[in-house]
Amino acid sequence: MKIHPLITTQPALDELCARLAQSEYVCVDTEFMRENTYWPELCLIQIANTEEAAAIDPKAPGLDLAPLLDLMVANEDVLKIFHAGGQDVEIIFNLTGRTPHPIFDTQVAMMAISQSEQIGYSNLIESWLGVTVDKGARFTDWSRRPLTERQIEYAIGDVTHLSKIFSRILARLRKTGRGEWLDAEMEKLADPANYRSDPQTAWLRIKAAGRNPAVLGRLRALAAWREDEARDKNIPRGRIARDETLADIASHPPKVQTDLAKVRGLSAGWKDNEIGRRLMHALIHASPLTDAEMPPRTPRGAPLGKEGALVADLLKLLLKIRSREIDVAARLLARSDELEMLAAGVRRNLPILEGWRFETFGRDALELVEGKLAFAVVNGKLRMTHIDDLHGAMLAQAEAEVATGAADEGDALPAFEDGPEPE
Repeated sequence: MKIHPLITTQPALDELCARLAQSEYVCVDTEFMRENTYWPELCLIQIANTEEAAAIDPKAPGLDLAPLLDLMVANEDVLKIFHAGGQDVEIIFNLTGRTPHPIFDTQVAMMAISQSEQIGYSNLIESWLGVTVDKGARFTDWSRRPLTERQIEYAIGDVTHLSKIFSRILARLRKTGRGEWLDAEMEKLADPANYRSDPQTAWLRIKAAGRNPAVLGRLRALAAWREDEARDKNIPRGRIARDETLADIASHPPKVQTDLAKVRGLSAGWKDNEIGRRLMHALIHASPLTDAEMPPRTPRGAPLGKEGALVADLLKLLLKIRSREIDVAARLLARSDELEMLAAGVRRNLPILEGWRFETFGRDALELVEGKLAFAVVNGKLRMTHIDDLHGAMLAQAEAEVATGAADEGDALPAFEDGPEPE
């Protein structure tokens, strides 16, 4: 594979993208910094196909990333491959308002061919290629220039290794017939809704106790205010105020701005500064949530009861057994809340009762709930078995034991009767 020098000029980028646009797929990774900013700061882009690989410097003076971004979001003929690519996709979305498509994530794919739910890149490379990844440059400051040769070599390795692994993962998926399992998962990853940052929905990420419409209305207003402040200053939202601070203010709102000095998590200066005034303005003008705006009750609140909770535990055990039997990540088959809803009697709009999930796991889960499936120990291993099969096996075993016992008894009596009389 040809490794290009760091790309910093427009002609080199244009020519690279023109060649990659003819590829069946490209592997993509990014290096970025976001510890001190609201928006992730893109510092390096790595890309490769089976023939060549390059790192692109988005900070190079005068470099227009349009050809690369066009390849990512507009070229539907080239598959874009990532590993744990959520943040990489987010960066591309922030730059274009669109997500890469079509897309393939090797971390997600591994869930369909192994029990690994979130396998890291280093472990993936070591297990498939036997290569130990140099982690020394992982926590480097990618925003500093010039980049060292070690940094560039480390960064390009992320995509060159991935290009070798992808064909093997694809072959395994085809062999197991599980490729279609991943279609919906990859579409979820490419859904732009996952990456839109709407201040009016920011409150949904904050854990709040209770369902009081007035409290939640204040929390919504405060979260939107914080989002706007963080964007305007381009600093992490936690630098403005922490989640628990907003939740506390929403539950116990100060009556006047000077009361902000008493709020844990805010500095005393908020009692009379501009940011404190803006917070109070948002708080005063907050309106309670309407019935339509109230969040749906979490499925975990379903009234399972003691028996239902036991059934949910059995379903989780069943999930572990099935995951082990077919070597697939349990999370890909079902989520805990789905199992609890099934145990509570829900039968509609559950992914485990649809499509391949139903065929692979859902049917057995439903039969367990309905009393048609049981657990049995076979050769020292816990197995699932249908009640009818279990009864048949137990009956056959009992009949065999009776027959064996009768035969032993029949053999012993004649031997005793025909023997010599005791003296």
